[in-house]
Amino acid sequence: MAGEASPALAFATAAREAAPVRWLRAAAILARSPRETVAILRARLAGKRVRAQQARAALFGLDHGSLQASPAVQARLLAGTATEFARTDVEDVAILLPGDLASLRLAAAFSGRAAACLGRAAASASILVLTAPGHALVPGATDRLTELFAQAPTIQLVYGDALLGPVTGAATPLLRPAFDPEYLMAVDYIGPVLAIRRSALAAIVGPDDAASGAFELVLRTARHFGRQAIAHLPGILSRSDPAESPPAGDPDQAAILRRSLDRSGGHAIAITIEPDGIRRLSHPLPEPHPLVSLIVPTRDRVDLLRTCLTSLIDRTDWPRLEILICDNDSREPETLGYFRDLTARGVARIIPCPGPFDFAGMNNAAAGAARGRVLAFINNDVEALHPDWLERLVREALRPDVGAVGAKLLDGQGRIQHGGVLLGPGGLVTHAHRFFAGNAPGYLAGLRATREVSAVTAACLVVEAAKFSTVGGFDSAAFAVDFNDVDLCLRLNAAGYRTLFVPGAVLRHDEAASRRWTLAARARHGREVVAFQKRWGPLLAQDPHYHPGFDPDLGTYARLRPGWPGAGPIRAR
Repeated sequence: MAGEASPALAFATAAREAAPVRWLRAAAILARSPRETVAILRARLAGKRVRAQQARAALFGLDHGSLQASPAVQARLLAGTATEFARTDVEDVAILLPGDLASLRLAAAFSGRAAACLGRAAASASILVLTAPGHALVPGATDRLTELFAQAPTIQLVYGDALLGPVTGAATPLLRPAFDPEYLMAVDYIGPVLAIRRSALAAIVGPDDAASGAFELVLRTARHFGRQAIAHLPGILSRSDPAESPPAGDPDQAAILRRSLDRSGGHAIAITIEPDGIRRLSHPLPEPHPLVSLIVPTRDRVDLLRTCLTSLIDRTDWPRLEILICDNDSREPETLGYFRDLTARGVARIIPCPGPFDFAGMNNAAAGAARGRVLAFINNDVEALHPDWLERLVREALRPDVGAVGAKLLDGQGRIQHGGVLLGPGGLVTHAHRFFAGNAPGYLAGLRATREVSAVTAACLVVEAAKFSTVGGFDSAAFAVDFNDVDLCLRLNAAGYRTLFVPGAVLRHDEAASRRWTLAARARHGREVVAFQKRWGPLLAQDPHYHPGFDPDLGTYARLRPGWPGAGPIRAR
């Protein structure tokens, strides 16, 4: 950026763009926040529209993850569900008593006793719907479920979205992502309505089976039929009034998960309940622990590099490490002296990477020289905060079906800088939950639970060397500087690996502290934008891990998509 934005210009511009916050209130907030005001304007002048929107959302109080819908918005969310059904069973669908797994077992048995308990329609229905206590299906929900099952014969179980709150007044929409077993094992984000085919139920629950509830039902369906058999139907299926909901009698989900893991051969996976109730699964590590190669690109900026390396050395409890520094023509005497000291002490190896700045090519060169089974790509402006950060990431990266793994990164103000990468905002990508408070749980515990994401940032990205090599590493020809990390993750995903965000690993990231936006850099960025959209355009339409009901240009789960109907075309995710 050429020059610094004046506070007056920043104030005027940010105040004008602060809608829907009223102007006087916006002006008062901006006047108290000159630093944030200038940051908003700088993002706008740099062409980072999504970043500017996210910064405004954070400044005006939309970073807390609490999303409420006014009665007018509720009417829009419920649009398309106007068909009223007076009966609890419609054609092929039977609505079971809230939380009644005994009824499910009877239904699965196809017995006369099931007909007596559930009624003849329920005993013969091909689709069974289980509702949570205090929740009721909205009009038209059974119609939408029936249509989805008819259109998708391989889908065995479906869940949707809900409104939580009084019938009159504001309510909170609970909008779920596509099915993610990793997420489910950490926190039960599915419900309060599940619909399952009777044939699938019969395959996973016997008449004398002691199934414990909806959570176990989902785990069993995924284990028996595969994750592709479970679908999310975007749209409101139910609503509840907390004041009228009976006390929850939830089963011990940790015990249920333990049984499920044991049945699928996961005896060695340990389950820890975090203080906030999130379940952490610790996958076993091989003995001896594999060597991890920490790869850090730099060009001078010894101030950043020294802070980064000191933290990697002093605040990393992994027993076997090597550090490789990709040196892109550093020239400052202090930097060169620091390199000599590191080499003499055997702390790091210097990998010369001369020529124009090529982030992808530098990392590829270091990966080729690395000896570790695991590669950890670390920006020179990243600082480790807790000693267990690498262990948490490596445990996930070593799993056979996992590709890239990323950490939760905080900015210099302690806010979320990276919570996983979302596809689509601004026609490109953004970081989820950006500018949330660093200790915020995130929407549906998305900043606490290990879960799948479309991509993670290379500011801190861990991957097995063999998997990295299998997909050809970073694509330096198309994405020398930008999008190379997202492109890598998407190619790993296409190869059958999953990308995970691991919020238990926390580091600080002074984002782009060593980058300079020259005219040449802007031109190169423009070419990489075009290449990225050409290669991954269809995936940018809608990230499966971000509900289509949220504002596609924000990425913070804090605002609904303008005009989203809540019950659009029948399409599972």
